[in-house]
Amino acid sequence: MAESWMIDELAYAGPEHLDAAFVAGFDRKQGYPDPAEDLDALAAQGLDADSTVVDLGTGTGQFALAAARRFGHVTAVDVSPAMLALLRERAADAGLDNLDCVRAGFLSYQHAGPPADAVYTRHALHQLPDFWKVLALDRIARMLRPGGVLRLRDLVYDFRPDETGEVFRNWFRHAAADPAKGYTSEDYAEHIRTEHSTFRWLLEPMLAATGFEIVAADFQGPLYGAYTCVKR
Repeated sequence: MAESWMIDELAYAGPEHLDAAFVAGFDRKQGYPDPAEDLDALAAQGLDADSTVVDLGTGTGQFALAAARRFGHVTAVDVSPAMLALLRERAADAGLDNLDCVRAGFLSYQHAGPPADAVYTRHALHQLPDFWKVLALDRIARMLRPGGVLRLRDLVYDFRPDETGEVFRNWFRHAAADPAKGYTSEDYAEHIRTEHSTFRWLLEPMLAATGFEIVAADFQGPLYGAYTCVKR
C-alpha cells in the first residue's frame, strides 16, 4: 500500500519499542504472559502441526516461539528492528527453523504463499487510530483462508464513557511503582494520551465490517479483551 496518504507505521510504534536498551528489558517490564490459552484457542478452531500462523506485532516473540513449537510455520512480524533482532537470536538458540521474522506492520506486511490459517496479535493493534485499525483488520482478513482464525488480545475499553475517570483511577492504583518491573501510572497515562485503545462497542463492529464472526470475547476487567474470530 505505497500510497501518498499512507501513514508511516514506524511513527506509531512507540519510540521505546525501537530502542534496543528498552527492548532488552521489555519482557521483565511487561511480565511473562503464558501463551498457552491463546495456543489452545487456536487449536480449538482446528489448528494443528500443519497450520500456518502470522504473529503481527510480535515484539520479543513470546507467543511466536511457543507457536512455532506447536504449529507448522510461524511468521513473526514487527516494525521494530530491535525486537526482531532479539527474536531471531531466541529462535536460533531454540533451533526453530519454522519461524521467519519479517520487518513490517499491520498496513505494510505482504503475506506470501497460501493464505494463513490464523493471525495472532497481542497489545499491538491499539497503536493505530480507529480508521487505520479497520484497514488493518481488512488486510488481516484478506491474508486468511476462509474459516481462518484471528486471535486478538488488546487493551479494549469495556465501560461506559461516563465511567472513564473511575476506571482509569482504579487502573492507576494498581500500577507498578518501579518502571523496570512493570507499567507505572505514568506509563498508563501516556498510553491513554498518545496511543489509540478504543471502546469495545467500536471495535466489535469493525471486526464484523471486515468479515469476521466473533466466536468468543473474554474480558479481564474493563480494560483487557481477548477475541477469537473466524473469517466468514
